[in-house]
Amino acid sequence: MLAAGPWSCAQGSLSLALNQCMMTRRGAPSLDELESRRQRYLGLEQVGSTEDLSQLRAYFWHGEEDDVVDPLLGDLLAEQWEQWLASPDQLRVARSENTGHGWPVRLPNDVSPGSQEWGDCGQGGGSYVLACDEDIASDMLNWLYPEHDASSGSEHSGQLVAFDQSEFAVKGLADTGYVFIPEGCEAGECPVTLALHGCQMNEASISDTFVRYSGLNAWAATHQQIVLYPQTESSMANPQGCWDWWGFAESTWQLNPQHDTRNGTQIGALMAMLDRLQAAPEKPSSERTD
Repeated sequence: MLAAGPWSCAQGSLSLALNQCMMTRRGAPSLDELESRRQRYLGLEQVGSTEDLSQLRAYFWHGEEDDVVDPLLGDLLAEQWEQWLASPDQLRVARSENTGHGWPVRLPNDVSPGSQEWGDCGQGGGSYVLACDEDIASDMLNWLYPEHDASSGSEHSGQLVAFDQSEFAVKGLADTGYVFIPEGCEAGECPVTLALHGCQMNEASISDTFVRYSGLNAWAATHQQIVLYPQTESSMANPQGCWDWWGFAESTWQLNPQHDTRNGTQIGALMAMLDRLQAAPEKPSSERTD
């Protein structure tokens, strides 16, 4: 997770999302309160078990000059996960000085660093894809997948394929998503990374800048890993095209939206996409060579 605060911070409230989960105008969120929420979900089997969580590896990054999501919230995210993991060796926390809110990238040699597609490293910018000459994607994936040696693998190419998301239609999803398929993974048998863009980073906002230049594809091509890029849509309920982290996509009659559980509407759609990738391959709707 990059430039994010604690799990379930908003607790189904847009007001909390804006005032306690981005800035801390209402004070910092209580990790004890959020843990009580998780324990309630755990009793209902709506979140992963403590044993399952303890087996994971986690990677968190935050820019020290982030003025959109207070870096303090990133500290609380790390503290939260320290309670869930079996060992501190399973957690890596990275910080970058003089870096704002977004996703830092190292631009390819044939791409101009002055392009309007890129955000300024210190201040963020419209795309939130930050031209910082910092390959966060590789650092992250090398940590999350230690079985892949950082220097192993050879250069491969791949295809960035657009697919119809209507099969997974739920509130907040766009019509089209993307999947990067490295050369050699066309028939399957490759692991999958599910990459969720940030707010104002969907295709409607910044075209294919994130799905093409995040740095994930280059690592995935070298290490034979598929990358799935689902896409959100912008709407009156969700003007910045965020993934549902405060409950807007759930039924309005729910007193406690379940967006932060395995019963969440968008979570269900994402899991269905992963299931669909494991089904018999069909000809993609359109292709673009990466």
